[in-house]
Amino acid sequence: MQKVKTILIPSQQMQELFAGILDKLGFTKDRAQAIAEIFTANSVDGIYTHGVNRFPTFVQHVKQGLVRPDATPSLLHKFGAIEQWSGHQGPGTLNAIHATETAMQLSRQNGIGCVALSNTNHWIRGGTYGWHAAKAGFVFIGMTNTIGVMPAWGAIDSRLGNNPFVMALPYKDEAIVLDMAMSQFSFGAMELTRLREEKLAVAGGYNKAGELTDDPDEILASRRALPIGYWKGAGMSLLLDILTTILSGGLAGHEITKAGTETNISQLFITIDISKLSNHSIISQTVDGIINDYHQSITVDDSKKITYPGERVLKNRKTNLEKGIPVLQNVWDKILEL
Repeated sequence: MQKVKTILIPSQQMQELFAGILDKLGFTKDRAQAIAEIFTANSVDGIYTHGVNRFPTFVQHVKQGLVRPDATPSLLHKFGAIEQWSGHQGPGTLNAIHATETAMQLSRQNGIGCVALSNTNHWIRGGTYGWHAAKAGFVFIGMTNTIGVMPAWGAIDSRLGNNPFVMALPYKDEAIVLDMAMSQFSFGAMELTRLREEKLAVAGGYNKAGELTDDPDEILASRRALPIGYWKGAGMSLLLDILTTILSGGLAGHEITKAGTETNISQLFITIDISKLSNHSIISQTVDGIINDYHQSITVDDSKKITYPGERVLKNRKTNLEKGIPVLQNVWDKILEL
């Protein structure tokens, strides 16, 4: 089988192309630039599934009217350190940045801030907002519900979302960022594996016959992703859906699924200002001790290195900024057609 061709694209070229396409779709220049910057930054970090590979889908959703270029979030209700906002079907990236910034402002005042967001769109990469908050000195916890693509443990039909969950905290000059879906592989990761004409590293879901498979084509066709930790991931997905729904006052996963398109989703953004903690002066030292011990793990394979969540991103970022972002030729051709 012939390997899919990969080309290297400078980050500046990618960002300018993205911004130009968005400008023609009705976004103001500032908003087009901000969205293009996020898609490019995700690609620079090596998260191609939620960067360059996802961009054509975002453009399609704008053209379909699922994403409103001019919509901005508005405050619905507030109580203490908790605020509920509506995203009015605006771009998920811009709504999520606004929610993160608002939560950070609330936590500066109260120590902790919670922003629940309804009627928004896909935030593309949840880790974006974890990095954003952690680099500013805050602990971040974020979650979102999604359209149903995963069965409850022991079920046949998919009623659960893969419902990404993010945790982040400052570390040295960067951050530790855990960004994970409740499915063994995100749908973006499966789509990338399919584009590369490869198999998944382990079984990632079921085919239409109900058999576990490592073939991304079969899982994407069945829409039956495998929950992480089997029943544990299914249970966590359910709770993430419940929390995002009740705290935002927005739509639940089953309502989004019945609508047939992944829009008007519900999200939650929590930040903590750790500078207000009594042990703030030794937090950096404490985290250093934990990570140093973690790095002492004895590896199964001597050629592999134990890394904390987000550590490989730093390496990808350095390489891709210096050499260019690796992009599948067929993906880049599709973007050029836009």
